[in-house]
Amino acid sequence: MPLDRRHVLKAALTGAAWLSAPMLQAKAGLHVVVIGGGVGGATMARLLAKAGLRVSLVEPHPAYHTCFLSNLYLGGLRDFDSLTFGYQALAGAGVQILQTTATAVDRLAKTVTLGSGEVLAYDRLVLSTGIDFVEGALPGWTPEAAQIMPHAFKSPDQTRLLRDQIDAMPQGGVFAMIAPPAPYRCPPSPYERVSMLAHRLKQTNPTAKILIFDPKDHFTKQTLFENAWGKYYNGMISWIGPDFGAEDLEIRPEAMEVVIDGETVAVDVCNAIPAQQAGRIAALAGVTDASGWAPVDAFTLQSRIDPQVYVLGDSAAAGDMPKSAFAAHGHAYAAAAALLAEAAGVARTDPSYANICWSLLAPNDAVKLSESFHPTPEKFQSDSLIISAPDESPQTRSETAAEGLSWYEQITTDIFG
Repeated sequence: MPLDRRHVLKAALTGAAWLSAPMLQAKAGLHVVVIGGGVGGATMARLLAKAGLRVSLVEPHPAYHTCFLSNLYLGGLRDFDSLTFGYQALAGAGVQILQTTATAVDRLAKTVTLGSGEVLAYDRLVLSTGIDFVEGALPGWTPEAAQIMPHAFKSPDQTRLLRDQIDAMPQGGVFAMIAPPAPYRCPPSPYERVSMLAHRLKQTNPTAKILIFDPKDHFTKQTLFENAWGKYYNGMISWIGPDFGAEDLEIRPEAMEVVIDGETVAVDVCNAIPAQQAGRIAALAGVTDASGWAPVDAFTLQSRIDPQVYVLGDSAAAGDMPKSAFAAHGHAYAAAAALLAEAAGVARTDPSYANICWSLLAPNDAVKLSESFHPTPEKFQSDSLIISAPDESPQTRSETAAEGLSWYEQITTDIFG
């Protein structure tokens, strides 16, 4: 059965303290600057503005394009406009939208420097900056190389570029994916992407081959994905893990080659996804550690380096909790509740968290993974995990697919109106 709105929000964050605007009158002048207008940042901005705080959202793009469900666009099951959301509803809720970049953060002065040169003062800072890629992690990869071998993991232009390349691939051609090492954004996403591309190629280029070069020795929902690849895609997909040299990879974009364990493989399209770290502005703000991610308090999402800064979503080092849109949404509710409790001078309620991840294997055939978490002084701790069974009925799989689409509509409506 599709999830209803109440269920989605309860699953996103159970037991969060929530405060009404009258409780905040003593702190009505508090100014919160949010950097990043994705799921975490936009949710946080909307919640705080509705509670009566002054909120400025710094986001260079005029609209948000969801990475989640973009695999369905690549597979030809969804159009690009359906993944695009503007910020008008947030502005209507009282959020000041600043369409510019943040270029620096001075935590001592509590200021953010904008691309325009303007310096913005804050009382609290929220960083929801997504991901960036680790320089040098994949030999041969550079930001310029991504125009030839796109990552399609953080930019709408990259997603469209990858689809154009797939559509232009010669009959019987070779598509290669370089999967990233953990941790990275949305663990099942590369494998759902392969499934969706195989669905598209089965119709347009049925003799094409898909190679996955993966530095990991296993991946999430592996049995479910591999069963589906055998069922639907007739030997089109081959997964090559570290036992076969995938820990030793190099890409040569100009030559359209992948070198694996010293052996050169010619490809027609390559989706190269490098190792990931917190978005650049989090590092510039000095709230990341040697891991490349931002350590946070699991109860409040406050930075362990500076409690005046909150870090949400993919950039946060979230312990057992994966990096996903569902997680970022829950982070925003927890962080907003903690910030509002502090502003009102009242005790906060400890949050609990959940993550549900739906993956489409083929049209009307989806699987999911549901996990609950609780905060500890050390990390986000997993409590329970439920995953789709390999022998589920077609009806169950179809209902799961509908449930995932229902969640998408509900969460985007909750954030963007």
